[in-house]
Amino acid sequence: MARLEPFFPKSHGKPRVDDRRVLSGVILINRNGLRWRDAPKEYGLHKTLYTRWKRWSDKGIFAQTMAGLDAEHGEKKTVMCPSSGFFGPMAA
Repeated sequence: MARLEPFFPKSHGKPRVDDRRVLSGVILINRNGLRWRDAPKEYGLHKTLYTRWKRWSDKGIFAQTMAGLDAEHGEKKTVMCPSSGFFGPMAA
């Protein structure tokens, strides 16, 4: 989490719900295809999870985080995954 903290916006004003808990809840929701209201209570209110996800998405926080972590890693490689199963010329 220490590597992720620099990418998330600072709190202004009143203290907010822990970013780690919210991020874990957002990941759980997206990974399992759940509705926001089906989030376990351990992650906080579903409205908080959605609001934070929406705000961070609109600000590009997730994209910046992934780009920043990728830049830290230093290893450059391309991964190709054929999805169609087609490898040769098409027959007419």
